[in-house]
Amino acid sequence: MHNARVIQHASLTTRHAQLTHSLQTVSNIRSLTASLFGVAAGTLGLESFPGFLFYALGSLVVSLLLFSLRANAQAKSYFHSPVADLWIGDLFGGLMSFVLTWTLFYGLVRA
Repeated sequence: MHNARVIQHASLTTRHAQLTHSLQTVSNIRSLTASLFGVAAGTLGLESFPGFLFYALGSLVVSLLLFSLRANAQAKSYFHSPVADLWIGDLFGGLMSFVLTWTLFYGLVRA
């Protein structure tokens, strides 16, 4: 009886570690790609709505790639809440990185 509880606890701990690792990986990918999208938008000279649309479309493409390549179209096995963690998660955190690099490179190209 005691061994079964220990095994169950170890299984839950391992599952939690795997979910945390998946979330951290997605967060790192989103931060990096948001900055790269900002560099691209600034270099292209996008302003206002087209720039934010560029970010939204880029984030959608990254989410699709994460879903198909990293999660093998089985997001439930890698994320606790796939919609929130994979499709929406870190969207606004990435937006800040995007705007920062977007304005920086827009200013450098247009100066």
